[in-house]
Amino acid sequence: MPTKLSCVIIDDNEINRLTLEHFVEMTETLELVASLADGVQGINYLRQNPPVDLLLLDIEMPHLNGLELVRILPEPLPDIVLVTSHSDFAVTAYELNVTDYLVKPVDYARFNQAISRVSTRRAALQAENATNGWASAGDNRLFVKVNNKLVRIDFDEVLYIEALSTYSILVTPTQKHIVYSTLKAIEDKIPFAHFTRVHRSYMVNTQRIDSIQDNTLQLGAHEVPIGKSYQENFLRKLRSF
Repeated sequence: MPTKLSCVIIDDNEINRLTLEHFVEMTETLELVASLADGVQGINYLRQNPPVDLLLLDIEMPHLNGLELVRILPEPLPDIVLVTSHSDFAVTAYELNVTDYLVKPVDYARFNQAISRVSTRRAALQAENATNGWASAGDNRLFVKVNNKLVRIDFDEVLYIEALSTYSILVTPTQKHIVYSTLKAIEDKIPFAHFTRVHRSYMVNTQRIDSIQDNTLQLGAHEVPIGKSYQENFLRKLRSF
């Protein structure tokens, strides 16, 4: 039997929370490890316990809403399915790279569709990691899997790498390469010390930074934000070069 996905529910509405608990219980591929009544309880639990595979998360909650919680989640990040009464947050949810977005009231068929999407995404990432998709090409070059073929990329030319849902984009001054790999997986694989994470969605080539103003990096014609939680480590690493 396949390993079940560990799941945490965070929703301040008891009826909605109980409904999600029932849906999880009905789904053989899921195992509920915690069901919490607000965002503060949720972030405390996630920081103090082993990483989970899936987070079923309400958006509108007191003290710490779901979108705020997503922005401060500890890594490794789980798959996130947002559950809300409003569709107004869809664009923001997409920017935060959530796996799916459910509008209440949620029926089991739609819930199961979201879980299938989570399972498909995780299987694809596991397959990608198993085949690696990265190979040395000498010096500062790597062969990277792009659209089912290995492409040689000179990482001295890469300005930054941006997370985009289950994909990442390697940006050079003249090209963009879409790679089917998460930014965290790339961070684990990339062998070059001059690449560093500066934001939950960005990793930069420190040798290509032209200037830093406030919390923004200028790399050629491109601007990349520095996330608050990454700022101290980034500046420390920058001083070491």
